[in-house]
Amino acid sequence: MSLRRLYGAVSRAARGDRGSATAFGLFLILVVLVLAGAVLEGGNAMSARGHATDIAQQAARAGANKLNLAALRQSGVVQIDPAAAQAAATNFLSQMGEHGTVTATAQEVRVTVTVTRPGILVPILGVDTLTVKATATATPITA
Repeated sequence: MSLRRLYGAVSRAARGDRGSATAFGLFLILVVLVLAGAVLEGGNAMSARGHATDIAQQAARAGANKLNLAALRQSGVVQIDPAAAQAAATNFLSQMGEHGTVTATAQEVRVTVTVTRPGILVPILGVDTLTVKATATATPITA
């Protein structure tokens, strides 16, 4: 087979594949961008959830520190002062710039925090913010 015929055969075979590598490359780039966006948004969501959990736990502990001193002095019973606990936990939330709900009883303080963060790539999909809730409870140490 001559060199000219070999070149012609290779040239004809290559003409049928023109542009297919480009289409595959563009598809691969699109897949990588979608996966990168999913990783970024997942990280953003995990960060928001961790922040919400941390704030809820700290606020609940701040509330559980407010003991009913009269009950402790009179009968030696460790109880939370619900009004003071709710005020302390709410004050902590406002100092941290977060919003949530606080419920307090003589036995425990429960705090639910709602954290809203702007989305990184989800605004492209029409979702502007990411909202995460976390709940924590705290009780006084009795031992």
